[in-house]
Amino acid sequence: MAKCQVCFRHCELKEGQIGVCGARIGLEDKVAASNYGRITSIALDPIEKKPLHRFYPGSKILSVGSYGCNLRCPFCQNHEISWSEEAMRFSETADTIDPERLVFLAQKYVTQGNIGIAFTYNEPLVGYEFVRDVAKLSHAKELKNVLVTNGTATLEVLAELAPYIDAMNVDLKCFSERTYREILGGDFDMVKDFIREAVKTAHVELTCLAVPGMNDSPDEIREMASWIASLKDAKGNVIGKEIPLHISRFFPRFHMQDRAATPVRDVYRLSEIAREKLDYVYTGNC
Repeated sequence: MAKCQVCFRHCELKEGQIGVCGARIGLEDKVAASNYGRITSIALDPIEKKPLHRFYPGSKILSVGSYGCNLRCPFCQNHEISWSEEAMRFSETADTIDPERLVFLAQKYVTQGNIGIAFTYNEPLVGYEFVRDVAKLSHAKELKNVLVTNGTATLEVLAELAPYIDAMNVDLKCFSERTYREILGGDFDMVKDFIREAVKTAHVELTCLAVPGMNDSPDEIREMASWIASLKDAKGNVIGKEIPLHISRFFPRFHMQDRAATPVRDVYRLSEIAREKLDYVYTGNC
């Protein structure tokens, strides 16, 4: 039996057993990524779709996803490849691509405005080994690497990736330990620690999906913005005011189909509150 070291769950897996994320598998003496190179989604996207608004705006990026996720968000927009039964079936049907081939494809699309590769759609950190191997080759070809993540990973995982990641969008889903634990199946402190370290090595933007009745109170957004504003770079300088925050509108999805969409006025109101502390606040899905 081996223990996974990717996130707070530290799943102990027998040989052949799959972890909670659906993407990591126990081998004889270690835990590996069963989704290594298994691609379920690929598209040439505008960089703003990640969303990244202050990192090479107007450019495009080759976006790739696999399957698996270590959170259990009831409003997941990509549940088919994250943690549903369909995601498990993708483990048998996903196309396999090696790092060299993916980097070759990214280079091919440079003439169409592509600046690199974004690891997105599912949670890329549950298969961080593939991200690391691709990103290392990508950097060698002078391409940019972007990580779109929930930030639920150990600092050891981040340290392996940090030399090769140029930008991240981290989904800060709320500012409540209880909500992370009871609704999302996550670990609030792990996400905060991940963000604290990420801003020291990469361009970071944050996203919060404003879900009515879950994380949309003015007090919670104000507390979130204050915390972001306090973040420091590797030299200890406070840089948080300049970290972009995207506040997005929720639409009924997955297990929250009976909940109304966030009123547009509420998204704008929460964004104004965040601007009390932050210089760059953007609204999404409005």
